[in-house]
Amino acid sequence: MNYQVGVISGDGIGPEIVKEAKKVLDKVGEVYGHSFAYDEILMGGVSIDATGVPLTDEAIAQAKAADAVLMG
Repeated sequence: MNYQVGVISGDGIGPEIVKEAKKVLDKVGEVYGHSFAYDEILMGGVSIDATGVPLTDEAIAQAKAADAVLMG
């Protein structure tokens, strides 16, 4: 099966944790025949830097459209 995963890396230690979690999901996909496509979603400080607000309507829509959301 193919899955669309929204990824919110967050601030602080989040990006490092999310990077490793994606490796785990990819390994699960290899073993069980799944594939994961990742869609980066901005939230928090990185969203403020990029858009001026911590969470945009677009980010919410991206999360809702995904099969799952991985958040660090």
